[in-house]
Amino acid sequence: MVEIEHLSDKAKHDLILIDKAKEGNQAAYAELMERYRESIYFMMLKMVKNADDADDLTIEAFGKAFNRIDQYSPSFAFSTWLFKIASNNGIDFIRKKRLSVLSMDQGIPNSEGDAVRIDAKAAVNNPEESMMQDQKITHMRLLVSKLKPRYRQLVEKRYFEELSYEEIAEELNLPLGTVKAQLFRARDFLAGMMDKTKDTI
Repeated sequence: MVEIEHLSDKAKHDLILIDKAKEGNQAAYAELMERYRESIYFMMLKMVKNADDADDLTIEAFGKAFNRIDQYSPSFAFSTWLFKIASNNGIDFIRKKRLSVLSMDQGIPNSEGDAVRIDAKAAVNNPEESMMQDQKITHMRLLVSKLKPRYRQLVEKRYFEELSYEEIAEELNLPLGTVKAQLFRARDFLAGMMDKTKDTI
C-alpha cells in the first residue's frame, strides 16, 4: 500500500478519479481532463507559440497519460506526472518541427526509422504519388467508417470538414471537454486499426 499522506487534498481527489478511470469510468477521465486542460494548454502554448498546435498537444498529452494510467504511482501528484508527460510531448513536437525544416534534403525519419525525403521543388505529386495518396485517403476513410457512430462523426467533422473543436461542440451540442476526450479516443482507435492494417496500404 502506497502512503498518500504527503499528497494535497487536490491530489488525493485526483487519486480517487484515477482509480475510477482505471476501471473504465469515462466521467472520471473527463473530470481529470477538465481539471488540468487549461493549465496544460497554456504550458503548450508558451512552448509552441501556436494555438492549434497547443490544442492538439494538450489532447495528445492527456491521451498519453490516460494510455499509461496504470503506470501512475501516487508516490507523487498526478499533476506532476501529467505535466512531465505534456512537457516531454511538447519538446518532441518542437524537435520534430525543427527537423522538418532542417532536414528537407536529408529526409525526415518516420515512425519506422526510415528517412522520408521531401522534394521542395515538387509542388504537385507525380501520377504514382497521387495514386498512393488517393489509396491512403480511401483506406483512412474506410477505417473511419468502422468507428462507432459517435467517434466517426467527430473524426469526420474534425479532419474531413476541418471544423474547430469549438465548432464541433456547438454543432453537436456537446461540452467542449467531451468533444476533445472522445476525439482522442477515436484517434487512439484509428491508430490501432492503422497499425494492424499498415501492410495493406
